[in-house]
Amino acid sequence: MGTTDTRGPTPGRSAVVLALRRYGRELLRLRLLALPALLLPAVGNIGIRYVAPLLIAKLAGQAADDGGLTLASALPYVLGFGAVLLLAETMWRIGLHCLNRVDALGMEHLYVSGMDELLAKDAAFFHDNFAGSLTKRVLSFGKRFEDFVDTVTYRIVGSLVPLVFGAVVLWSYEPMLVAGLLVMIALTVVAATPLIRRRQRLVNEREAAIARVSGHVADSLMNMETIRAFAAERREAQEHRGRVAESRRLTLRSWDYGNLRVDVLIAPMSVLTNVLGLLVAVAFGGPGQGVEEIVVAFTYYSNATQIMFEFNQIYRRLESSMTEAAQFTELLLDPPTVLDPKEPEPLAPRDTGIRFEAVTFAHTGAKPIFQGLDLDVPAGARIGLVGRSGGGKTTLTRLLLRMSDIDGGRVLIGGQDISRLRQADLRSLIAYVPQEPAMFHRSLRDNIAFARPGATDEEIHAAAAAAHVTEFAEQLPDGFATLVGERGVKLSGGQRQRVALARAVLRDAPILLLDEATSALDSESELLVQDALWRLMDGRTALVVAHRLSTVAGMDRLVVLDRGSVVEQGTHGELLATDGAYAKLWRHQSGGFLGESTESTESTESAESAESAESAESAESAESVESGPGHPVPDGDHRTPSHVRTGTGST
Repeated sequence: MGTTDTRGPTPGRSAVVLALRRYGRELLRLRLLALPALLLPAVGNIGIRYVAPLLIAKLAGQAADDGGLTLASALPYVLGFGAVLLLAETMWRIGLHCLNRVDALGMEHLYVSGMDELLAKDAAFFHDNFAGSLTKRVLSFGKRFEDFVDTVTYRIVGSLVPLVFGAVVLWSYEPMLVAGLLVMIALTVVAATPLIRRRQRLVNEREAAIARVSGHVADSLMNMETIRAFAAERREAQEHRGRVAESRRLTLRSWDYGNLRVDVLIAPMSVLTNVLGLLVAVAFGGPGQGVEEIVVAFTYYSNATQIMFEFNQIYRRLESSMTEAAQFTELLLDPPTVLDPKEPEPLAPRDTGIRFEAVTFAHTGAKPIFQGLDLDVPAGARIGLVGRSGGGKTTLTRLLLRMSDIDGGRVLIGGQDISRLRQADLRSLIAYVPQEPAMFHRSLRDNIAFARPGATDEEIHAAAAAAHVTEFAEQLPDGFATLVGERGVKLSGGQRQRVALARAVLRDAPILLLDEATSALDSESELLVQDALWRLMDGRTALVVAHRLSTVAGMDRLVVLDRGSVVEQGTHGELLATDGAYAKLWRHQSGGFLGESTESTESTESAESAESAESAESAESAESVESGPGHPVPDGDHRTPSHVRTGTGST
């Protein structure tokens, strides 16, 4: 087996109970359809399995008593036999009509509610679970409802209700027939229960193995280009064969256990029950009803022992459906931690200023990233977050989006505590461009319109033009109608980032979060996109994360984060003049990106070049230098020349 193991604990009892509760809730919700769906096939079975044979038994008894039958004497039984079968078939058709709707409506609701449960999960949840495995689990949760209801209808209610009817009829002939049947059924259940419990554990292991196969297939398909790039097709195929072989081994083990252990016990018990029934019928049959009683006893005992023999099959179907459903409900045992407040405040911020007050945060089981962090972002300010990897820059943006809840302190927007707002209301204030933009396997137009589904084509094209998407969209086979592929594989990294920027433009939110929004762009594309960025930030509160310092050198203020603390704040010029942490980072820039190596001869030359540029910049600071196209620098702000902003002169 490879290193991408998705082995996890099999569903426990609580997960199975929760799955049963969810399915039972669906039956209760659809009770007007579920009641006839469950009972009418059972009524039909009573007619077919018990009433019709009873008429035949009476007919046989009359023939034995009278020494023969005439057409006139047999006709009532024959007509009754036909009427019973016709009525039974009618009950079945009506019951199946209702059952089909219970299955369809129940699956629909479970598909929807299952997806709702996943959408409510914390962001960290999806980091710990394979998408393919989650897909299988949530779809099986809905699909297995059909198996569950059908098994309950056909095999349980459809057998037990007629069995009760049969017991009543047998009692009318001879109470010992009922006593013998109940004793044999009880003995069979007591003997088989420990074996069935053992088999349940085997089935849990089997279902977990199937989930691992599904997760690995999805993981491989989603990373097919990486597999090909590393010539790892054979390795992945071998991994798949190993997982499938493990699934086959566990499947056969559970099947063989049912066949060779459970059925081997039940089969002789069913034979013994039939023999006992005949012996009781012969021994206790009264005068004049011996033939009739023997026929009834044989038929009814055969039906009962058929249920006993199918007990393992019934349980197998139930345990399979419930175990697979429990694979999903197990995910619900740990509820999401990021929840809307029970009584949310209405969204009414006084402005778009952002404030982090004494914020403390740590990922589960990890050391704290922030301890008492304070940061103030005035409304309308453009703030750049810089620092080495692991300093907490991206985490800060995710806390503002409330992807995770802080452990202490407060995060405020316009004076409102974001934990007091509905998550949807909070995020309606924010346009977010992540470092790795997510693309849906939909058209280019749909991917842009995802930010605002009700947008018109004119608004979508305007946003695309502002983010310079139209320049490559016109070259695509179907223009804006072109499917971009799973995760946007048909687009380059820079094109995907432009699409993400177009979403932000279309979103038109008052707060802008950019997390390495230009990291995948080449120099020419960056020149185009920076124009869009500056226009997008105009009049908005912007929080921009960047390792490429040239991207944020022209911001109103730069905040240097190191190990979860703010170590410096100021403009680009002020921080260079201070010659602190930011100046060191600037000197370590190589080609516009933050390096991790210590200073070398080359970096010393880079620092000298940067200092020369800074001296020239300071000499021109009295003049009006633009921070971006059409954006004058506020008084006292030392901006970086355009050649530095684009990264061409940072070394």
